[in-house]
Amino acid sequence: MSEGNSQMNKLILDVCCGSRMFWYDKNNSNVVFMDNRELNTELSDGRKLSISPDIVADFREIPFPDNTFYTVVFDPPNLINAGKNSWLAKKYGTLNPNTWEHDLSIGFRECMRVLKPKGTLIFKWNTEQISMNKVLNLFNIAPLFGDKRSKTRWLVFMKE
Repeated sequence: MSEGNSQMNKLILDVCCGSRMFWYDKNNSNVVFMDNRELNTELSDGRKLSISPDIVADFREIPFPDNTFYTVVFDPPNLINAGKNSWLAKKYGTLNPNTWEHDLSIGFRECMRVLKPKGTLIFKWNTEQISMNKVLNLFNIAPLFGDKRSKTRWLVFMKE
């Protein structure tokens, strides 16, 4: 079986995996780890940073057919103001300050597209630079539930 076919049999897609920080099992065999970049570097404090996705692709053009995954994790970059070579930009990535609204809107639609009917979308967002309300207004669907109080929010959506 080819690598592409084996990825089609996985249950979960993480479209902005970065260094897989929140995963307990960073090599979970049920997950396709996707990101738009690969990076192996050392941060200013000496820690190693490795971004090594299974697939290098952009969340605005997810390279899977409709209705493929039971769960999609969408943890896009949430910074529009970070130094190009800062540790924040390296670790978390950045959004284009001129197109971020359009980019997130397309990304959310793409995540919903690759979800199976009744599938679950887990969305993670940090409100330091862009409010949750601004982001939710881009999606045209209300979350089922999630954290409403902390700076880093986790929201759950279901595909109809």
